Amino acid sequence: KLIEIFKNGEDAHAGVAMRVFKVPKEAVDKGMRIKAKTLNFGILFGMGVNALKVNLGVDRKEAQEFYNQYFKTFSQLSAYLDKIKAEARRKGYTTTLFGRRRYFAGFNSPLPYVRAQAERMAINAPIQGMEADLIKIAMKRIDEHIKTEKHQNDIHLILQVHDELVYEVKDSLVNEVVRHFKELMERVLPEEKTSGVPIVVEAQVGENWGEMSSLP
Repeated sequence: KLIEIFKNGEDAHAGVAMRVFKVPKEAVDKGMRIKAKTLNFGILFGMGVNALKVNLGVDRKEAQEFYNQYFKTFSQLSAYLDKIKAEARRKGYTTTLFGRRRYFAGFNSPLPYVRAQAERMAINAPIQGMEADLIKIAMKRIDEHIKTEKHQNDIHLILQVHDELVYEVKDSLVNEVVRHFKELMERVLPEEKTSGVPIVVEAQVGENWGEMSSLP
């Protein structure tokens, strides 16, 4: 169901709210979307019912009901998270799609809260770890493109911020560069590796980082 949302190009949080609350798109209100967004991002960090309660400002009963309905709706996601936790507990590490490992000594701790922390980090590691892998591969491919086109003096990488790359580009090359860089980033993984989920890249241009406008 999550794959369907991204394939359709839907707003991820509104799409989740539609399916959890079983309402049509036009009936999704701000409160529903906020709840969905909170748990969508919370999952990345192993958020439980108590944390959800605090973040949403609701009582435990309501938080528990929403939590249960979310994972009932996205049952394969629940199974995936259980699988990641079980494998990390057994092996002591997780891997990204590219095979990069992260080890968690906390699983061997006699302290329950340390083991719980290791479990939360283990859920997060393959997801954000793969994002880190993807942006590094994109950086390398863009750098190779710059060298192939002999633009080393006209294009400079300034910053990498999470999943964002900031370049300084000669004015006359901007339109050409945006098209190539966007394509390189969106094709960093073949479609068969993404279950058909598109990697969507947005481009912005401006005289400085604080004053940017979107480009198609």
